[in-house]
Amino acid sequence: MEFEEDNFDFGFTAVHEDELQSAQAAANSNALAETTQSKLDKLYKAIIPLLDNLKKNPEKDYIFWPKRTDKIQSFEKMIAKIYTD
Repeated sequence: MEFEEDNFDFGFTAVHEDELQSAQAAANSNALAETTQSKLDKLYKAIIPLLDNLKKNPEKDYIFWPKRTDKIQSFEKMIAKIYTD
């Protein structure tokens, strides 16, 4: 870009405070939406394998699930971590 002595504006524009607040609110809203979507994606990816395993062999009456208490507690911790992050 060539220096023009008569038209040098330093590259900034003045705005009203309400315009600035609106732009900041929009940026914050977008960041929140991205964070929420990321959490939803993580929850989806965590829950789908459980549901897929539960759907296997629907003709059987019982599910063999050794150490299920430990695995459920681990899953609960993972879900809580996704929720709180």
